[in-house]
Amino acid sequence: MRALVTNDDGIASAGIRALAGAAVAAGLEVVVAAPAEEASGSSAALTAVQADGRVVVEQHRLDGLEDVPAYGVAAAPAYIVRIATRGAFGAAPDVVLSGINRGANTGRAVLHSGTVGAALTARTQGLPGLAVSLAGAHPEHWETAAGVAGEVLRHLLAAGEPLVLNLNVPDLPPSRVRGLRRARLASIGRVQTTITDIGKGYVQLGVAAEEDPEHEPDTDTALVAAGFATVTALHSICERDDVELPGIPRPGDDEGSAAPHQDSVEAAP
Repeated sequence: MRALVTNDDGIASAGIRALAGAAVAAGLEVVVAAPAEEASGSSAALTAVQADGRVVVEQHRLDGLEDVPAYGVAAAPAYIVRIATRGAFGAAPDVVLSGINRGANTGRAVLHSGTVGAALTARTQGLPGLAVSLAGAHPEHWETAAGVAGEVLRHLLAAGEPLVLNLNVPDLPPSRVRGLRRARLASIGRVQTTITDIGKGYVQLGVAAEEDPEHEPDTDTALVAAGFATVTALHSICERDDVELPGIPRPGDDEGSAAPHQDSVEAAP
C-alpha cells in the first residue's frame, strides 16, 4: 500500500519526517510531497506557484529517510494531494497522511487548517486520510505523536471505507499521555484570532489562547488539554437533505424536471 505524506508546515519540518517514519514503520511504501514553504491556514485551497506554466517541484533528502523520495512543491497541501492522485510523484497513493502539524488542530477551526484540508481532499478523491497534529506552540515530543499516529493508522486502514480521521496529541512523553479517546469537535479551536487594532487603511490581528477549554467536556480541545490524544472522524463536503426551501423543488420532484437555468454552473469534481 502506497502512502502520500504531506503537511502545511513545509518540507523542512520535523513533523513530516516523524510522520513519514511512522508510515515506513507501518510497512507502507512512502512518498513525501509537501509545500516548499509554510502553508498554514490554507484549508483545502488549490493554489500553486508556476514558472512557465509548470508547478515548481524540487527533490529533497530527509535525514534518516534517505530511501524515501521527497519533494518540495510550490503549492498548498490540498493541491499536492490532487496532483499526487494523478501521478505527479509516481504511482497514485492509496492513503494520505498529513502532518505532523506544529500545534493542535481542534474544534471547528479545523475548517481553516491546511493539515486537515489535505486529508479532506484525499476523501474527495476516494482515499482515506489522516491528519495528525502535536499540541503546543513549540512542540518537542514528535515521537509521541508518531507513535499514536501509527496506532490510529492501523484503524484507518482496517476500516474498509475511506474515512478521514483528525488526530491531536498532547506534547508529552509517551508515558504521560493518558490514552487515546474519540472526541467531538469543540465549538472553537484552542487558538483564536483577535483584532488588536483598527486604523485608517489597516486592521491589525493577533492570536490568543482560549482560556478555559474544559467548559466543553469530551471535546477534542478539552481532552487534549487534559493530556489525552484524541481522534475525530470528519466529513468531507456533503449536502444536507433535511432543509426545506419552499418553492425550490428537490431532484426527482415532478415539477423539478425542467432543464437547468442557463446560468447554472456545475461544481468542479
